[in-house]
Amino acid sequence: MCNLYRMNKATAEVANWFGRSSQLGANFAAEVYPGYPGLVAEGDGVRAMTWGFPLVLKSKKTGAPLKPKPVNNTREDKLGTGFWRDSFVKRRCLIPVTAWAEAEGAKGSMTRTWYSLPGQDLFAVAGVWRPTAEWGEAYSMVMVDGCEQMADVHDRMPTILRREDWSRWTDGTPEEAFALCRVWDGPLAIGVRSRCRAAMSVASAVPRLATSCPLQARHLPAAARLRLSPSGRSLRTVAP
Repeated sequence: MCNLYRMNKATAEVANWFGRSSQLGANFAAEVYPGYPGLVAEGDGVRAMTWGFPLVLKSKKTGAPLKPKPVNNTREDKLGTGFWRDSFVKRRCLIPVTAWAEAEGAKGSMTRTWYSLPGQDLFAVAGVWRPTAEWGEAYSMVMVDGCEQMADVHDRMPTILRREDWSRWTDGTPEEAFALCRVWDGPLAIGVRSRCRAAMSVASAVPRLATSCPLQARHLPAAARLRLSPSGRSLRTVAP
């Protein structure tokens, strides 16, 4: 799963790229980690939100609530479950990304590989968001199966959206949006692997062009389908 991504454009540039208004004084870093702010395109504007929905667990010893943990990714086959359903149906967003990183290896000797789209400074990733009592507005990335170029590092990747699909993701029906949760079939630029440093460090990458990820025949996961309830207000997961 993606636990680090890079977005190295200013708020005004991102807003212009999406054709939306920008939030003044949006605070975010070029490299975004779970629990920290990142830019999100939602509605007619671009603004900062916290990356990750807060998940509050209880102490096994005392039963007291623990510090919330950010849930910064969701699988596409989990969008119909209770934790994600309302946000997927009502609050979908676009996440601007320059590159995302995947780590592998044993603790203490892990390496990090950066992935991006060749020739593009920005691309849009599918996201969902919701207001929270803990961190204000928060967002999460929607993940799908990884393409063949990622097979030796990770089996999941962010849902990359082409420009012509942006409005269908944000404003389409849940079924139309869900159909966009599919394996990326375009080329990837893959950065040279580097050693993972301490959190919040900057890792350099020299991109190289990978071959296209093969188009998958299926557009929906075989394990689940999303169906609207009779009221049209929620989704449920049903067997295929």
